Amino acid sequence: MSNPQTGTAPPPSPSGAAAGSAPATSAGTGAAAGAGSLAGTGSAPAARRRTAWADGVDQLRAAATTEPGRLRIIGAVLAFLVLVFGAATALQVADRSAAARDVVERSQPLTADAADIYRSLADADTTAAAGFLAGGKETQATRDRYEADIATAARLLAKASSNTSGSDTAARQIGKLNSLLPRYTGLIETARTNNRQGLPLGGAYLRYANAQMRDELLPAARGLYVTETARLGEDYDSAKAWPWLALGAGVLALGALAWAQRRNHRRTNRVFNYGLLAATTASAVVLLWLVAGHTVARAGLTTSYENGARSLKVLNEARIDALQARGDENLTLVARGAVVTKDQQDFYEVGYRSGMQDLAGAGHAGAAAADSRLGAALALADDDTGRRPVREAVETVRQWQERHAEARAADDQGDYDRALAKVIGGEAATGQSFDRVDSRLAEALTHEQQQFRRAAADGRGALVGLVTGAVVLAVLGAAGAVLGIGRRLSEYR
Repeated sequence: MSNPQTGTAPPPSPSGAAAGSAPATSAGTGAAAGAGSLAGTGSAPAARRRTAWADGVDQLRAAATTEPGRLRIIGAVLAFLVLVFGAATALQVADRSAAARDVVERSQPLTADAADIYRSLADADTTAAAGFLAGGKETQATRDRYEADIATAARLLAKASSNTSGSDTAARQIGKLNSLLPRYTGLIETARTNNRQGLPLGGAYLRYANAQMRDELLPAARGLYVTETARLGEDYDSAKAWPWLALGAGVLALGALAWAQRRNHRRTNRVFNYGLLAATTASAVVLLWLVAGHTVARAGLTTSYENGARSLKVLNEARIDALQARGDENLTLVARGAVVTKDQQDFYEVGYRSGMQDLAGAGHAGAAAADSRLGAALALADDDTGRRPVREAVETVRQWQERHAEARAADDQGDYDRALAKVIGGEAATGQSFDRVDSRLAEALTHEQQQFRRAAADGRGALVGLVTGAVVLAVLGAAGAVLGIGRRLSEYR
């Protein structure tokens, strides 16, 4: 039995050189393989850097070289522009509609409440002084009026505190008024108690209470009024601001749609593409609706401001001037010269004259100076219903001034009882003139308030439905653009 040979040498190569080169070849192959492996490793990050975005750009570039690809891109861009236009319109119109709602339901009512807080406080101070002058003869009507004023101020302060948000200034003023009002009413009650007992200290307490009202309470109330008036102006500005973003997006969308239809006509010689035409019509309707609606809204809000809010502001300030003049008139008799200015004039008489100057100026009977509150109110009133009560207020102010002059003459002559009768007496007293002025101004305020609400509601109503309409028409327009381009693409299949 033969055994296989082991350890025999391999058959000789055809040549020694060839055999010797085999390892070199093997090594070279290994080196080449190694180099290839390194090269592959180095190119892996580069391959990873080919993101989906880069691939998409390449595909988009490749698609743009063919007409179907270009049409797809055009359709996507048109739908996007129409949807952006609808979204911008909906957002900006919603913002302006909310501002218009704030004008009607928040800012102006809060401004009116702030004015009523001021008026109630001033009237309470005036009524307290009148009751003090009457002494033991103070009527129940005077007492009820004072208590009603205090109750109104407290109620409106609570309302303002719950409705005023986001304004640190308003919150500070409300807090100050809430803390000072009980202190003021306490001083008034002390003054009344001393007065009923015939103690002269009552007058000092009344003057101190009036000083608190004049120096702390009324400035805080005016600060609240100014803050709320400024907020009303801000809401007006927001509601009337043009929606430039939506208008720009609308013009851009219509321009792109017009360009696409012109391109379609030049390439196919067809006049209409119904999908693109529908998209253009929908976008044009939204744009025209936006322009017309906002124009009408601006007109209504402008009217509500010019013929309503401005008149209300002037009339409120006129009532305040009348109240301050009446309070100073009463305190002139309470103090009886105990409080004087630096040039030794009666402090309260100077205040009365200043208030009357602001209220009606130095015009003749039946007329008011143009730069006075009543003169401005007459100029702003746009109908006879608004002008009539203001004219009557002017006439009554002149009557009030004449009666006041008679009271001052009697007091200067030492006839205090006659002067007192001229101020707090019956039908011929200055108190009756003041009440008539106040009632006429209240009537004018009611009329202007109605005009404001009517005009502001008309302006706000012009935007109703525009948000929903813009969204629906934008979706329909985008669908029309896609369908119109799809109709062209179907010709390539």
